[in-house]
Amino acid sequence: MDYLKEYRSFIYSHYLSEGVRKTVGILLPALIMGHFNFLLIGMTMSLGALCVSITDNPGPIHHRVNGFIVCNIIIFLLAIITGFINHIHWLFALLLPLFCFFFSMIGVYGARATSLGIAALLVIILQTLHRYEGLDILYNSVYLLAGGIWYFLLCMALYSFRPYKLTQQALGDYVQSTANYLRAKASLYIETVDYDKSNEQLLNTQIDAQHKQDLATELIFKTRNIVKESTVTGRILVMAYLDTTDLFETSMSSHQDYKKLQEHFGKSGILTEYRELILLLADELDEIGIALQGGRKSVYNENIDAFILNEREHLQQLRLSILDAANVDVFISLKHILDSIDDIATRIRTLHQYTSYDKKLGRKKLQSIDPEDFISHQEMQPKLFFDNLSFRSNIFRHSLRITLAALTAYLIGQLFPIGHSYWILLTVVIILKPGYSLTKKRNYQRLTGTLIGAAIGALFLYFIKDNTSILIFLALCMIGAYSFIRTNYLISVTLITLYVLLMFHLLDAKDFKSIFTDRIIDSSIGSVLAFIFSYLLSPIWEHERIHQFISRVIDDNRQYYQLIAAVFTGKSYSKTETRVARKNSLVSLANLSDAFNQMLSEPKSKQKNIQQIHQLVVSNHMLTSHIATLAYYADKLQRDYVMDDYAPLIILTRSYMERSVQLIEAKESIEENILTDQSQVRLLDKRINTLMHIRQEELKQGKIESETRRILSQFKSITDQFYFIYKISIDIEKISLKFKDVA
Repeated sequence: MDYLKEYRSFIYSHYLSEGVRKTVGILLPALIMGHFNFLLIGMTMSLGALCVSITDNPGPIHHRVNGFIVCNIIIFLLAIITGFINHIHWLFALLLPLFCFFFSMIGVYGARATSLGIAALLVIILQTLHRYEGLDILYNSVYLLAGGIWYFLLCMALYSFRPYKLTQQALGDYVQSTANYLRAKASLYIETVDYDKSNEQLLNTQIDAQHKQDLATELIFKTRNIVKESTVTGRILVMAYLDTTDLFETSMSSHQDYKKLQEHFGKSGILTEYRELILLLADELDEIGIALQGGRKSVYNENIDAFILNEREHLQQLRLSILDAANVDVFISLKHILDSIDDIATRIRTLHQYTSYDKKLGRKKLQSIDPEDFISHQEMQPKLFFDNLSFRSNIFRHSLRITLAALTAYLIGQLFPIGHSYWILLTVVIILKPGYSLTKKRNYQRLTGTLIGAAIGALFLYFIKDNTSILIFLALCMIGAYSFIRTNYLISVTLITLYVLLMFHLLDAKDFKSIFTDRIIDSSIGSVLAFIFSYLLSPIWEHERIHQFISRVIDDNRQYYQLIAAVFTGKSYSKTETRVARKNSLVSLANLSDAFNQMLSEPKSKQKNIQQIHQLVVSNHMLTSHIATLAYYADKLQRDYVMDDYAPLIILTRSYMERSVQLIEAKESIEENILTDQSQVRLLDKRINTLMHIRQEELKQGKIESETRRILSQFKSITDQFYFIYKISIDIEKISLKFKDVA
């Protein structure tokens, strides 16, 4: 691991920016008001800023603004309501479950609504710290609102100062995730590689890249000043995104039979050289990603071009020395891999140029795009809320789970002499998630992080007595906690525990021991409650709904294939439609893989059809990769390779995919057999065999270069992809049949 590169990437990332922004927004009101002897008011304002900061998720600015405004209104109203009912225990115990249920259920409207619900519950819980009377309730609510407005204004000021920064950081993150995909791809060129593990790593990095792409897509195509292309920066960001997406597709489209390549060229050293070249390209993408995040210019490594030329010479030498009639096909694969590498290198050179934000690049003609083709919209209709009021809805079960667990936590705090009992409520609300596996993981991380943070805090305060040093360390812990909260929850919880202990020590050093003990005890009780209720009211297990993800990915792949395959029979090629179809396939594949990974974390008794599901995940990943390869050829298709001979194979392949969807969805009427004229399916083989025979005769005559070689190279690569997709569709249909039998 290159630790310097990891450090630079983190320093320029939106994760650190978010950590610094939230720390300043939360800490500054308390410090300023404390300086003027209004510490209690300052602390209340900081709590308001903390609540609003929860909704500060990366996204288009107008979405963030809407979230801030709604959150400020909600925390103000809830603070007033909670202030009046806080001292009436029976009334609070009655309304708490209602609030918990409602603010958990709004999660049906997406991630930002989920954050808004958590912020609302946090306000309710934190109001149990104090009991206000009369006008003090209103004053407390106003101070909370003031803190929330302060945080809102801070974010708007930072945005107006650097409106493109978050988009640049997210785009840089996407570019680096593409680099990780290339590294995973490079592992396939190792002679002793474990192909199962390598393909699994390839799938995981592809899914990670897809998630990073989704954020970049939202920021670019839902931000008006970028989509309108009113500035050079906006235009360049759009072009960089489109080129990165094309590069990602190109890297997916170079999928070959690596075992066969190793058999023929493993000893020649050329595959090892290919791997080194791919790793160089991945390093270049990292540099571009970091440059985009940091707002600086990156420089292309000219040695790559020389490396590619050397590989072409090496390939030519192999042709002259070992090319014969028996290995023509693998030489074709080797050449197309190198062509793909060359294509990626060309795109990387262009991406380097984008980091300069040169005005000349901004005047470059941008292809016509419709933002609606890249983004999806979240429904905000009340109907969606009411439709989910059913035990068949996972969010409904989650809301009930939080409701019952929170009520139990509150009653425990009231019935037993537990210090800082609100921590139990906080732990329950934060740990419980809709999915069993995430709740289980968060539970472990919360307990572990609390213990580690408490231990470090005790040691630190034992040796450090200076309050200024403690305050500085507290601020650093806050920055770290909010920077890692999206990427490493364990580290985040550890640092949160640290800064909470340091904060209470500064407020009341004599009470540190009880706070230290309460933090551990309360977090433990909350974790136990979360664990119990995750079993008593279990979520919908993944095996109950994973068939939906499987059928969706097969159907999306079918539509993607149908769109691309039609080009080879004479239909027009639409790059925009291809992007949309590819995006749908990748999103469906990512959803299926996420569901499968969650399933692996569930109890063994709930992991039904695990073998068939794993096979379907891997097979659909291979299917998507081969369709992407076919799309690569379709984009540059010459008229010579357009013919009706593809049609029978296309129709049959689609039939297998359609039948697979029917089997997965357990449709009542399913066609038992797919009948076809195999002679029609093999029309492409006949053409290839004819060309192969001509080429073999040419080789016997010593003709290394010829028109036949050019035609055969392209045509065989295309037909290979068609037959790869055909065979995988048959495999998926067979696995789907087994899935149906054991379901």
